[in-house]
Amino acid sequence: MSNLFSLNGRRALITGSSQGIGFALAKGMVEAGAQVILNGRDTAKLEAARAQIGGDAQMLAFDATDHDTVRAAIDGFEAEHGAIDILVNNAGMQHRTELENFPADAFEKLLQTNVASVFHVGQAVARHMIARKAGKIINIASVQTALARPGIAPYTATKGAVANLTKGMATDWARHGLQCNAIAPGYFDTPLNAALVADSEFTTWLEKRTPAGRWGNVDELVGACVFLASGASSFVNGHTLYVDGGITASL
Repeated sequence: MSNLFSLNGRRALITGSSQGIGFALAKGMVEAGAQVILNGRDTAKLEAARAQIGGDAQMLAFDATDHDTVRAAIDGFEAEHGAIDILVNNAGMQHRTELENFPADAFEKLLQTNVASVFHVGQAVARHMIARKAGKIINIASVQTALARPGIAPYTATKGAVANLTKGMATDWARHGLQCNAIAPGYFDTPLNAALVADSEFTTWLEKRTPAGRWGNVDELVGACVFLASGASSFVNGHTLYVDGGITASL
């Protein structure tokens, strides 16, 4: 049974992995046996993250929103180091403003960071996976894939798009041996949610709204990620797995 969930001998690229969810997933995948490639734009933060993970963790710095840069980085890495077996598209951002006053430039930045990056990196990595007839792609969606809250309508739109792009990836690439799925976290204590974590009124609301009665811990996302990255999910495709303490299951 343990072999089903083993990532021994596999290499995983995690975008946006110098902190928060991406960093937690990187650590968890190392514990499951994978070699990880940390990605972000800030090399100093990546170096610090790699030092914490240790082992044979690698770094690949690039801007996930720049198509040509992504393609060159992925092709170059594969040529020099070998296959990327698993991709976790985790890069993302948030901007909170009421919709009627939402800045157009912030909306465009959300689209590029949360949606276009999934396309750019997903396509670049998938081309190599398709040639090998094997690969795992895991896109990080959100509880906002299914639900909305005031002040984050554009973010909600981007995470809905991630879920449907995941379905599209599975529809196009399953026949080539790829499994493409998404994880939709609920409310987790991360740097992206720092303002909400510090808001006692919001935390009180969240604890009442979530059946589990608390914020999530980023380590609680690792199991879902290892499952979707491993042989245990060989016939799971186009699925969005909610890890949210039950918030999408209740009114």
